[in-house]
Amino acid sequence: MRPFAIAGVQMSLSATNENVTAMRARLEVLMHLYPWVQMVVFSELAPFGPFTSNALPFPNAAEESFQEIARRHNIWLLPGSLFERDGDRVYNTTPVISPEGAVVARYRKMFPFLPYEQGVTPGTEFCVFDVPDVGRFGVSICYDMWFPETTRSLAALGAQVILHPTLTSSIDREVELSIAKANAACNQCFFFDINGAGDGGNGRSIIVDPAGNTLHQAGHADEIIPLEIDMERVQRSREVGLRGLGQPLKSFRDRSVDFEVYQRGNTRYDGYLKTLGPLKKPEQGSKAGLREAKVVEQFAQEAPSPEILGRFALPPQAAAVPAPAAETKNHS
Repeated sequence: MRPFAIAGVQMSLSATNENVTAMRARLEVLMHLYPWVQMVVFSELAPFGPFTSNALPFPNAAEESFQEIARRHNIWLLPGSLFERDGDRVYNTTPVISPEGAVVARYRKMFPFLPYEQGVTPGTEFCVFDVPDVGRFGVSICYDMWFPETTRSLAALGAQVILHPTLTSSIDREVELSIAKANAACNQCFFFDINGAGDGGNGRSIIVDPAGNTLHQAGHADEIIPLEIDMERVQRSREVGLRGLGQPLKSFRDRSVDFEVYQRGNTRYDGYLKTLGPLKKPEQGSKAGLREAKVVEQFAQEAPSPEILGRFALPPQAAAVPAPAAETKNHS
């Protein structure tokens, strides 16, 4: 057994006032009640809320404040994320702070929640970090998990635990719970999906184990979620299979197919994807989907190019099957 104690903090947050002071106070309570906790994770955009006007360059005073409290309590700390200003760009960034108070990584969210999270530049670098004598951790933020490639990439980089701050206040939270469980099961890892409350989300944080079991699902109110996990369960699951059954990471490793859909400019796939219209908010009484449906129909009716036709050619045995004779009408 290789135990490690992680606490998620689901707390009410303000969208208009700073939350750093309240976060520090909640952390003091947490460490008083559960001094055995070794890592603490807050929700997305917890310190200053969801407005890009609050963006700050790194390093900044808030981050330094979190560094001080992590050092004092000897914990790993992910204080949610903050909007980061870097020149004329804004990123959604999560610092990773060590028990020594050092910033060991800053992860920039790869998939801003477009078209709603406007003005945020996507990050391009995956984030994994090692806790000595414990294991490897990966970081993703909110909408990232809707793209299974992000979690799969972290798992392929060796991440055994995915730390996932989120801010969801919308009606798709139920869907996200299923996605969190699927990410954990498909990648045979622990998945800590920590949401906020109040202006910071509608709660229901969830922690899932490598077999897809829900270890805890919070309600909608404030909640501290301290859990001790066994890191060896990840390796065991990956070696012998999820619940002794599927071994998806090994199958992915040994795959015989390369996925062409990821090749930019591949017209076999881009042709259809480009018919979906622009990435923007629907308008009131929007008929955008109806207009674009005509484009899709037109695309479907167009004769495919010889190159595309060749890709979908029937195998020889199927091609050799004679077509049925055309029906003839008796005009006599």
